[in-house]
Amino acid sequence: MIVFDLSCHQGHIFEVWFRSSADYEDQRTRALVVCPFCGATDVEKAVMAPNVTPKGNKTTSMVAMRSGGEPTPTEMKAALAALARVQAKLLEGSEHVGVRFANEARAIHEGDAPERPIHGQATREEAKALMDEGVPVAPLLLPIVPPDNAH
Repeated sequence: MIVFDLSCHQGHIFEVWFRSSADYEDQRTRALVVCPFCGATDVEKAVMAPNVTPKGNKTTSMVAMRSGGEPTPTEMKAALAALARVQAKLLEGSEHVGVRFANEARAIHEGDAPERPIHGQATREEAKALMDEGVPVAPLLLPIVPPDNAH
């Protein structure tokens, strides 16, 4: 896995994990990489600080901060709402397969089921096994309400 700091045309900077640089390029060209703050799909790699380990056995965790410091609760709420809207948009047209996710994803990958976008539930072990088999999967960032539980 590789992590990139990305920036949208409005200057929002956010972090996204990809399987490889090629996966990033593929998803970016298909407008699948979306700014969680404003929903923009016009994103580029942002300037990233190198990960430099200090001498000796000491390690330091670093985080990039906006010049204004930590976001306010209102800004965080807006960012999460934007992320929820983006996730909902990405799930439009996707079939909820519930706990059958791992089996269904594997069947689609192997050509034993019709190719289509799906989402559902998988254990950590099932997700790791799918990735090890080369099945393209990604976790949802926010929980969803299964369709049969929606009121």
